[in-house]
Amino acid sequence: MQAIGMKAGMKAGMKIGLLARRSGMTVKTLRYYEDLGLLPAIGRSEGGYRLFAEESLRRLEFIRRLKTLGLSLEEIQGCLAVHDAGELPCGDIQRQLERQIERIDGQIQELRQLRTELLGLLAGWQSHPPKDSDVICPNLRV
Repeated sequence: MQAIGMKAGMKAGMKIGLLARRSGMTVKTLRYYEDLGLLPAIGRSEGGYRLFAEESLRRLEFIRRLKTLGLSLEEIQGCLAVHDAGELPCGDIQRQLERQIERIDGQIQELRQLRTELLGLLAGWQSHPPKDSDVICPNLRV
């Protein structure tokens, strides 16, 4: 898509609003990604609007996919830096996903411990415990 009023030799690009509509993301999110260096603009129109390449859609889909796998924007930024340097980030992504599995395993263990604690509390739960003015809820044992 050719931006209106572009100087000769400048790459064609789309404004951030169009990129937002096509990607299904908000303009605010795209600006945030740009500020973080995840989504580089290819320039600006004569009116000063940011312009983005068609490839930005693929980049945004990559970011979205890694986010759904639980990677942080900082981790995604590292993968994109490898890509931007001309290398495939597959090894980096594999390490990130392995770390994500470790984090999930830790969360599962914490949730199991919490579940055990909750079951223990509920096992001796009294709907109408004796009232004590110094205790908010005697069942919680605090």
